[in-house]
This record gives sequence, C-alpha cells and structure tokens, in this order.
Amino acid sequence: MIITLCVLLLLAYAFDFSSSKTKIPSVILLLILGFSVKQLLNIFHITLPDLTPVLPVLGTIGLILIVLEGSLELELNKSKLAFVGKTSLIAFLPILIFSFGLAYAFYYYGAPSTTYKMALSNAIPFAIISSAIAIPSVHNLTSKSREFVTYESSMSDIFGVIFFNFVTLNAVINTERFVNLFFQILIILVITFIATIGLAFLLSKIKHHIKFAPIILMVVLIYEISKVYHLPALIFILLFGLFLGNLDELKRYKFIERLQPAILNKEVRRFKELTYEIVFLIRSLFFLLFGYLLETSELLNSKTIIWALLIVASIFVIRFIFLKIFKIPVNPLVFIAPRGLITILLFLTIPLSQKEALANKSLIIQVIIIMALVMMFGLMFNSKKQEEDQLNAKKNAATSIED
Repeated sequence: MIITLCVLLLLAYAFDFSSSKTKIPSVILLLILGFSVKQLLNIFHITLPDLTPVLPVLGTIGLILIVLEGSLELELNKSKLAFVGKTSLIAFLPILIFSFGLAYAFYYYGAPSTTYKMALSNAIPFAIISSAIAIPSVHNLTSKSREFVTYESSMSDIFGVIFFNFVTLNAVINTERFVNLFFQILIILVITFIATIGLAFLLSKIKHHIKFAPIILMVVLIYEISKVYHLPALIFILLFGLFLGNLDELKRYKFIERLQPAILNKEVRRFKELTYEIVFLIRSLFFLLFGYLLETSELLNSKTIIWALLIVASIFVIRFIFLKIFKIPVNPLVFIAPRGLITILLFLTIPLSQKEALANKSLIIQVIIIMALVMMFGLMFNSKKQEEDQLNAKKNAATSIED
C-alpha cells in the first residue's frame, strides 16, 4: 500500500508538472487514475476498508490550505482596491443569481415534499468556483488573469460557504438571522485580528527547528473551532494569508515593526513553500480518493446528464454576461469556472433531512467533469491563439525591418 501510494502521488506530481504544457487539468487525470485503481483492485479481488469518511476530512484540510495558498499570493494595496471590489462582485452576484435560479428548478421538478429552502441548500454547491482546480490551472496566463482567477475563486469559496451555511443551518430565514450573520462576521474579524497578530509573532519569534507545522495546525484548529460556532471561518484564512503576503505594504504601522518584518518576510517565504507542498499532497489525495470512490453507474447516469448539461450552460451564460458587464477580458477567463473540491465538500455536508433526489452524486460528478473538460479545451484554444498571435507579431516585425 505504501509503494502504491508513493507511485500514485509521483504520478500526480507528473500530472501537475505537465498540465501547463498539455493543458489537461490535473484533476481529470487524478480522477481517472483513482477510478483505474478501483478497477484494478476489483480485477485482483483486493478489498480495502470503506474510505468514504476520509473524503470530507481531506476536503476540509484541502479547502483551508488552498485558500491560504491563494491569499498568500495576492497583492493588496490602494491601487488594487477597485480591482478587488470588482472581482468580489463578479464572484458574489453569480452565486446568488445561479443558486436562486437552480433552486427554483429543483423545487419545481423535485419531489412534492421539497421546499424552496431545501432546493436552495442543494443548489448552492453547484454555484461555487473551485479554487483547488482554478488556481493551479492558470499558471500560463498573464499575471493580471492569474490575479483575477485567484481573487475570484477564493472569494467564491468564501461567499459560497457563508451563503451555504446561512441557508442550511437556519431553520427559518428572517431579519434576526441576518443580524446574527452580521455579528458573526464581526466576531470572526476580531478573532482574525488577534489570531493573525499572534501567529505572525510566533512565526517571527520561534527559534525551534520545527516552527511551521504548529502554525498550520493552529490555523486549522482556529478554523474548526470557528466552524463549531457557525462563524464564517474562511474569512480568517483569507485575511491571515493576505496579512502575511503583504507585510511590505503594512510596514508603516508601528505594531508591525515589533514583528521584525525583515525576519518575518524570510520566514513567510519558507512558510509559503511548505504550504505549496502540503496543498499539492492534500489536493492530490482528495481527487485520487474521489476518483477511487466513483461508480461507473454514477458516471454514466443518463437520467442526470441533461440536468448536468443545462447547469453547465447556465453557468457559462451567466459568467459571460458578468465578464462583459464589468469589462473583464472574456477569453480565456469565461472558461475558467471549474467546480470541484468545495462542491463535493458542501454536497457531503448537506443534512439528510434537506437532501433533494435531483441533486445526487451522479449530477455532481458529471458537472465537475464537464466543467473541467470545457476549461481544458478553452485553455488549449487560448494557447493556440497566443502562439498564432506571437507568430504574426514576429512576421510583422520582420516585414517592417525589411521595409
């Protein structure tokens, strides 16, 4: 099992390494690899224990670290505020529009016992962009496009999780619940400020040769404790990463000087490197395991394929409209709206009493795979277009020199 696991993770690294050239999202290859392992085990009559309970654990840790990884890469200064505001709206408004629209479809075509609130709980996971797939897939795009995808997908995760928890955890949605949400956000902002300063102080002061593992463990611990009290914990992860990634912008504040920013910057660079490594392992294990748990009947379910295609088409139509409204370059960003880890994770946490039969595992799988394939072909098309543009530019330059 150890040999097999090492081989699978080395193959995952090869997929990740080659995806920039092949334009095939590593998530598709990981799902295929996990699914193939399951078939081989069946052929050789090898039985493993039920690994289904491991999936949400890997998903939660993956979500925390992926949002942290993305936020560590983001630059935040006065010149970026307008861009961040625009990106936040592009992340948030489509979630609302798509979720309410799909919820109505689930409510209208679902079982007679389905309430609109139940339908909404099942619709929200489909509305959220997966930063776990989006961020690693855009390494070859321009820095502006990469920045947009990182902000948008991270914000989509955060807004989506807050919206999902708000709808799912509240039996009745009224003014009092919105007031409670406002206070929950205030509480998590206070926790974020205290925890961020404390963790940054530890990062700069710990002299022991083991210093990053305790920091990551405390980040996960704070996130999980916040979740127990239904606080929007992803806000903490995002702001913690933004703080560490933008120390140079915060040097003018006196309390930052006490953290010794020169020393802290070096430690943050090492912390980033460790985070990237762990994110790769967790993300790879999650999608390998999800691929392993796939059933052929779920993948080829003809009853859900029409729903899956309609959902995918709706996502891209709404995305195209918003990119046009906010004057963001449509190509290739319109194709980069994958569903993945966060969709699966939220789907697994929907209470049984709120499950809708239409929003089943087959539909989730088909939407994820179709979205990943569309992104793959979109990036391939964009890459060829870029090569043609570069070739034409060289020809035009050569012609002008001759003239």
